[in-house]
Amino acid sequence: MPNPSYQERRDQVESYFDRTAVDAWKRLTSDAPVSGIRATVRAGRDRMRATLLEWLPADLSGKRLLDAGCGTGLLSVEAARRGADVHAVDLSPTLIEHAREHLPSDLPGRIEFAVGDMLAPEQGDFDHIVSMDSIIHYEPNDALDVIAGFAERARDSVLFTFAPRTPALALMHAVGQLFPRSDRSPAIIPIAEKAMRVRIEGASRFDGWEIGRCKRIAQGFYTSQALELRRRGKEVS
Repeated sequence: MPNPSYQERRDQVESYFDRTAVDAWKRLTSDAPVSGIRATVRAGRDRMRATLLEWLPADLSGKRLLDAGCGTGLLSVEAARRGADVHAVDLSPTLIEHAREHLPSDLPGRIEFAVGDMLAPEQGDFDHIVSMDSIIHYEPNDALDVIAGFAERARDSVLFTFAPRTPALALMHAVGQLFPRSDRSPAIIPIAEKAMRVRIEGASRFDGWEIGRCKRIAQGFYTSQALELRRRGKEVS
């Protein structure tokens, strides 16, 4: 069972993305014009999504993939087009409904969009689990629990992103505290890459797994770091 701190932050994240910022996220993940700051975030997210997709096999036929924290489903669509059977889950009912309404007509039955927790055991097991910018709001111990939960349910790989500890992110976090509390997004919790690696390599929950590729995307107001976990002896082609 998730820790109370995870559940408390999960509720904050759900409230933010389903009510406070839902319209902004719909625009951000579309082709609609956005401000200069948000344009850099969009571009950074596009680059990160492309990186995670590049780390997945080119042919996903017969594979089951979890898009954990799918938002409006952009990554899910691309994975399904490669042949994957995608289970896409997000805390926000509004974003999930938006994803369903905008599902391309050439992908019937390839993506199951669901409202819920990305750790829900009833979702079953997967060949690949991808979590893009979904654990960045959680404290390091809770984030590690989430990643370990993914590893328990993945056969081949777990791809996730975290907020690296950088001076730029520290500054943005400090500036964010100046906004009225009602306008703030849930705080992003940075963790240094070395600390993330040490936590994973030192935890018995990751026996049988190894750290693979790692890439940081920094573009304007977007900074995020991708990390690949893969089963030992497994090569992603």
